[in-house]
Amino acid sequence: MTDELVKEIPPVLYKYRQFDERTIELLCADRIYYADPGTFNDPLDTQPCVEADCDVPTMERTVYELVRRRVEDEMKTGARTVSYRGPKTMAHIDKHSHAAAQRMIDALQYQATDPEYSDDPPGPLASLLAYAIESELLKQYNKGVLSLAMRYDCPLMWSHYGAQHRGICIGYSVPPEARRQLHEVQYGGNRNVQASAVAKMVLDRDEQARVAVDDAVLLRKAPDWQYEKEWRLLGSRGATESPLEMVEIVFGMRCRRPVMHSVVSALSGRERPLQFYEMHEVRGTFDLRRCELDLDELSVSYPRRALSIFEGFEVLPESDEPKG
Repeated sequence: MTDELVKEIPPVLYKYRQFDERTIELLCADRIYYADPGTFNDPLDTQPCVEADCDVPTMERTVYELVRRRVEDEMKTGARTVSYRGPKTMAHIDKHSHAAAQRMIDALQYQATDPEYSDDPPGPLASLLAYAIESELLKQYNKGVLSLAMRYDCPLMWSHYGAQHRGICIGYSVPPEARRQLHEVQYGGNRNVQASAVAKMVLDRDEQARVAVDDAVLLRKAPDWQYEKEWRLLGSRGATESPLEMVEIVFGMRCRRPVMHSVVSALSGRERPLQFYEMHEVRGTFDLRRCELDLDELSVSYPRRALSIFEGFEVLPESDEPKG
């Protein structure tokens, strides 16, 4: 990511959430959640198509190395669970990971001799290798994604991700040290990834190639999603301490007052106070606007005790009772 692009990051980015147990954790513990891209609602998102744009030997070496690394990582993980870490174990892992990689190459070369495969460019073996690179790439892409939006007033975002306007929108500012992990999603184009770029990333550990592959895999979406105006923070999958600065909470226009009170109360003792807003319709239009939440009015109304109303009638004299 260039310095020029870093400067264009919006001052506040927003995470739309329904109000649930995880949201409470994210708010109170100041954590974020890097999601597995495989769980996204768009089946074409983070699903690259590898183009066979380089020679067969280079693609074979790329497949070989991708398979070897994957098998090696899987076997090392298994060895750690049973506390096997000695030199014999490492030699065994090395031997079997190379053998698995060679079996993959042999299988692809054999499949390419099937006469049913077309000889049209790039040829059967190159096509099979491209598919293999694609498959291995997806298996080993373990990065998680935190999806953020530029707008807090998008009706579609509130409907799709904010529990039909009953949820909340968390506003984050981006400290300088987090900016290089933040990227703007590109809409349109295609899902193609060049095999040559993957080869440079895998075989040469080329950083520019890695960035190009990351962009192609993680930062492209169909143009129909452009209304989201999405930015993505990349990291290891799962919940973690937030590298962002939480600065505001926006409640949806259908969010219930007890939920608002619960969130405000839970965050009232926070070291760095937050701004609280609630969404309203703009009368006569399809637009939304936000207004600052009246915290005093909210604190007067909640928490309440329902029985107090009935107990108030117990002190009335009998003469005030209605006569039949």
